Amino acid sequence: MSHDLGFHGDTMAEGLVVSTCLGGAFVGSLFSGSIADGVGRRRAFQLCALPLIIGSSMSATAKNLWGMLLGRLFVGTGMGIGPPVAALYVAEVSPAYVRGTYGSCSQLATCLGLMGALFIGFPAKQIEGWWRMCFWASVAPAALLTVFMEFSVESPHWLFKRGRGAEAEAEFEKLLGGPYVKGAMAELSKSQRGDEADTVKLSELFYGRHRKVVFMGSSLFALQQLSGINAVFYFSSTVFKSAGVPSESANICVGIANLLGSLFALVSMDKLGRKALLIASFSGMAVAMTIQATSASSLVSGSSVIYLSVGGMLLFVLTFAMGAGPVPGLLLSEMFPSRVRAKAMSICMAVHWMINSLVGLLFLRLLELLGPLVLNTIFATFCLLAVIFVKKNVLETKGKSLQDIEIALLPPV
Repeated sequence: MSHDLGFHGDTMAEGLVVSTCLGGAFVGSLFSGSIADGVGRRRAFQLCALPLIIGSSMSATAKNLWGMLLGRLFVGTGMGIGPPVAALYVAEVSPAYVRGTYGSCSQLATCLGLMGALFIGFPAKQIEGWWRMCFWASVAPAALLTVFMEFSVESPHWLFKRGRGAEAEAEFEKLLGGPYVKGAMAELSKSQRGDEADTVKLSELFYGRHRKVVFMGSSLFALQQLSGINAVFYFSSTVFKSAGVPSESANICVGIANLLGSLFALVSMDKLGRKALLIASFSGMAVAMTIQATSASSLVSGSSVIYLSVGGMLLFVLTFAMGAGPVPGLLLSEMFPSRVRAKAMSICMAVHWMINSLVGLLFLRLLELLGPLVLNTIFATFCLLAVIFVKKNVLETKGKSLQDIEIALLPPV
């Protein structure tokens, strides 16, 4: 791509191709809450697919760097709208005892998408212009999302909040079956407030009774990104190449590690709990980044550098996928009360994308300026800070209803 569009060797331009998409995601996430509350979770999914289709088509036909950046901006907007809505939807349609398992499916789907992208990209070095086919291929999932959501149920929580109780009951019957509908509706009624239909003001989220949970969620997403995970995903080929490992082999190994970690989270989320997985995950990531830093130091030499570098990166991806990847989105969608859930999630996801875009923009430049030893040490430090933060602030939500979690977290009015 960089050869064809004329920016080969320009690390800032390469970073812009990544970070422009993430900047668009930041903008999209700011509006995701209003969209999800305004048109419902199903329609929000369908709306997010539109810029994904437009942006992928623009990227596939780009003639220069600016055309690519504009396409990436559109794609990013769709990316920003989608994940908060997905977290909301999973939390609101899932029974409490399997909510963690279902929430982990989002991470597993992301992992499978990454592996699919890697396989589609394999012919890029052999076939000139194949990268354009990669962008055309990404139109298909967005189109399928639009079609399949037409046959999915709407969130009963959203319907109930809009005063459409009969429709909410009908959707619960589709999801849970007749015998469980009354209990589910009773749980929804417990969270009903007189101001449920009022407009949520930003001051409530930053200064009101919800500020603690918003701070917790934003901090958790910031620490997730400052751990360096997306630097690993975006630029793993570059890092592995410097260690003498072919990029194709490296990408396959990264994908397998991500898949294994996601499968572990899938089967463990509702057994071990969210908090335990977060602590174990960030601890493992700190160890992995320490191994990475060690491989870049003067303490090791020869083939040991390659083994430590590759092993540390794979361990980092594995432990990330076990907890730090799937847990934050699910945990926050559980912790926020129904009235503010969509808008509060959009704020937290905006922090996620803002930090993500900065890492994508600056990683290669910082790698040049600071070197891998210092940079990996910084990432390891953030992982340790995340462990401390989780221990002090995060509430365990395993097996609890959304209403019980709200009561436990929020101070009385």
